[in-house]
Amino acid sequence: MHTRLDRRALMMGLAAAAAAQGSPVAAAPSKDFFTRLGRPIGLQLYTLGDEPKKDLEGTLRRVAEIGYRDIELPGLFSREPPDLRRAADAAGLAISSLHVPAAGAGVSVRSEPQALADLAGALGVRQLVVPMFPLPPGLRLQPGVALETAITQAVVQAGEDMWKRLAQLLNERAAALAPHGITLSYHNHSVEFLPIGTGTGWDILARETDPRLVYFEIDIGWVSSAGLDPVAFFGRHRGRVRQVHVKDVAKGFTPSQALVTSPAEVGSGVVDWARVLPAAYAAGARHFYVEQEPPFTLSRLESIARSYTYLSKLRA
Repeated sequence: MHTRLDRRALMMGLAAAAAAQGSPVAAAPSKDFFTRLGRPIGLQLYTLGDEPKKDLEGTLRRVAEIGYRDIELPGLFSREPPDLRRAADAAGLAISSLHVPAAGAGVSVRSEPQALADLAGALGVRQLVVPMFPLPPGLRLQPGVALETAITQAVVQAGEDMWKRLAQLLNERAAALAPHGITLSYHNHSVEFLPIGTGTGWDILARETDPRLVYFEIDIGWVSSAGLDPVAFFGRHRGRVRQVHVKDVAKGFTPSQALVTSPAEVGSGVVDWARVLPAAYAAGARHFYVEQEPPFTLSRLESIARSYTYLSKLRA
């Protein structure tokens, strides 16, 4: 005698049994994370080094062929904004965010709000990101000392006032940009988590920036490199996260708050993406940009292709 297996009845039975034991069954997602949420997999073009500057149209076309549909610009690659927009449109890529430095001789977050609004409008973006703190005035380069080490030392010497000034700058510029319909975020590295005073630089930024105006672009790789749990970190900042950098850290890296990391393609390192990405989304992230630091063991295009393949299949 053959009995037909009723899958629905079986699942209901398993759920009832699990409930009776106090451990409910969690159904596995039927689709990958990005398809389920209707969000594209994005790319921070910094990952590709000088390639966009050498061949913008060809590079963007190859990025789109891999499968990416959303990009963040680290700068303008010495091109006019309308040229960048046309090249992205032709490749089928949306430019959703632009990095603008905290200071500098050219375009920076200190530029006139109308000029920044015009720039953003030409690119079609509504999100600007300050990618890094202003370099401390006490920074001194010495023979035999790596730049990253010098920056870390200068940050420690600058103390709490550096972060308080940065928080004030972010508040002022975000308030100036808001009437133009532009949001401002700050992107972290790992030195924000160095002990300073009774806390960290990040504690000061999170506490002293206006949560109604200043948002965060969380770099998951730098958070992980600093030895923090990204899931818990996102839980503390719900509602303030707009974008994330999807960056992995190679296995075997010793956590450090200094400006050091060990790069890896997404999915090949230590980050538990099935836990982290849903936590990022719950915190407010809606743009997810793959980013990888040099040095690369593969070509840059091969690296971003591997990261895309992993993410496109991730069920979380």
